[in-house]
Order: sequence, then C-alpha cells, then structure tokens
Amino acid sequence: MLNGTNFKDWKENMMILLGCMDIDLALRMPKPDELNEQSTQEDEVYWGKWERSNRLSLMIMKRGIPEAFRGAVTDEVTNASDFLAEIQKRFAKNDKAETSTLLASLISMKYKGKGNVREYIMEMSHLASKLKALKLELSDDLLVHLVLISLPAQFNQFKVSYNCQKDKWTLNELISFCVQEEERLKQDKTESAHLASTSKDKGKRKNKDNKVAASNGPEQKKQKVEVTCFFCNKPGHTKKECTKYAAWRVKKGLPELPKTK
Repeated sequence: MLNGTNFKDWKENMMILLGCMDIDLALRMPKPDELNEQSTQEDEVYWGKWERSNRLSLMIMKRGIPEAFRGAVTDEVTNASDFLAEIQKRFAKNDKAETSTLLASLISMKYKGKGNVREYIMEMSHLASKLKALKLELSDDLLVHLVLISLPAQFNQFKVSYNCQKDKWTLNELISFCVQEEERLKQDKTESAHLASTSKDKGKRKNKDNKVAASNGPEQKKQKVEVTCFFCNKPGHTKKECTKYAAWRVKKGLPELPKTK
C-alpha cells in the first residue's frame, strides 16, 4: 500500500505488476484518437486493448492507495498515466533533499572489514546509480577514489600500489583487486595466528623441560660422578678394583696390579 514515504517503491512494484499482467499499455502509450467512420479494424483492436489496459490499471492503482489518499486525486482523471503523474506530484520526495541524503551516505561510508568487500563496493555503486537517476552523475574515477578512501588501514599497501600506477582502474577491476587483497589479508592473518600459537607452545614446552631439568639436577650430577667398571660393566668400582678382572689376570698369568690406597 502507498504511504507518505514509499512512493518510489510503490510505483516500481506497480509497474512490475501491470507489466507481468500485460496491461501496462495505457502507461506506455498515449491515448489513441476516438474511433470514427474512417477507423480501420486495426484501430478498433488497438483502441480496445488500450481501453482495457487503462481501465484495469486505474482499478489496480486505486486498490493500492489508502482511501484517505484517494481524495487527493479528483475522479475526473480517467487516464491511468495522468492519474499516476498526479499521485507522484503529491507523494514523491523532493529530489534535492533525496540527493543530499544519498550523497551524504555515500561520502560517509566506511568499510570496517566485516562482511564482504565486494558487497560493500556494490552498495556504494548502487548509491551512485540512485544519484545518477536524480541527474547527479559521478564519474567512475571519482567513485573508485571514494571506495579507496573508505577502505581501512589494512588496505594501505593496496592503496599505495594503485597510486603508484599510471593506469586507472574501472569499478569492476577495483572490485576484483579488492577481493583478491582481502583474501590475501585473511590468509596472512591466519598464518600469523598459527605462528604465534606455535611459538607459544614451544615456549611452554621449553619452560617445562627447564623445570624438569632443574628438578632432576642433583640426580644428574650424581650420575656424572658415579664410576663404572670397564671390565664387568657394573657401577660402584673401577677396573683396577674389579675382583673379576683380578681373577682374569691371574688366570692369564699376568702380574698382579698394585693395590690402590
């Protein structure tokens, strides 16, 4: 239903509806001349189609307008195209005010890195299209610069790369390059997080090993000073003190070793 703020959407929906029903002829073509004796059969067919389109279009449009608003248009208006024009005069927004609102929204837009950069740029392009419909056309170069200005600090290297190039980008090229840059930034962020996590785990393991080494320090020192026999491989004595080694030397007819003090 039409209200005081949705005329543009209401008109667009109404034109789609009448077009799909194939009864929008009266809104697209002017009213034909009245039939007379010189009218041909083709003129009669066309008149019938136009008259039907005009009658049904008026009925459907009036059905989509609150009764309180219908009194704003006199019943003497019997042409569907004229009826729509009268409605537009009373309910359409002021073009200057709408232009200012759209332009302020476009200039103040900032991409915060959430969502999708492609959708963000397409939204800015949509606002530019609305301004073009209001007879304020922004060049592609200006729109490209507005997009770059609105990107966050993560894209600074990307902006410098563009400024250093001689060639200018179209809006479609900008969208493609921005999507690639956003994917690269996400990948770098993931790798940095993984590296930080790995370094943290290594630090924890190193601290744990140091604690274990500190707790086992006395035992390790004790093991270092403890001797082992090279003959029988038993700890607690040297080869010279080994009784088995002494017996082996006697068996072999070797002289006895001097006794240690």
